[in-house]
Amino acid sequence: QWQLVESGGGLVQPGGSLRLSCAASGFTLDNYAIAWFRQAPGKERKGVSCISATGHIIYYTSSVNDRFTISRDYAKNTVSLQMNRLNTNDTAVYYCATGVLCDAYNDPRPPHYERWGQGTQVTVSS
Repeated sequence: QWQLVESGGGLVQPGGSLRLSCAASGFTLDNYAIAWFRQAPGKERKGVSCISATGHIIYYTSSVNDRFTISRDYAKNTVSLQMNRLNTNDTAVYYCATGVLCDAYNDPRPPHYERWGQGTQVTVSS
């Protein structure tokens, strides 16, 4: 049975860093594009970043560009999201999901992604 599990969330002060991890079991991530989404209370789920199956295509939404870095580790079957210079607007539940393609020019959209994890809470507060 397949499973996607996010980890690494927590409480951090503004300006701090967190590293989220998305781990797969029961299947390999190698053939999938992976996206990170986030959902703040009362708001829609929004695509943050994605990486293609080969790792050659990477996208970041404008609000996190130059602060977040997505990467994948094929040996560990994981995808990570390094988040630096966090601010209160980054507070949300973060989800990873598998898809076919990573669009290099547009935010990942939830309907295009199939398998989802349960999410990890990121809270940025002083």
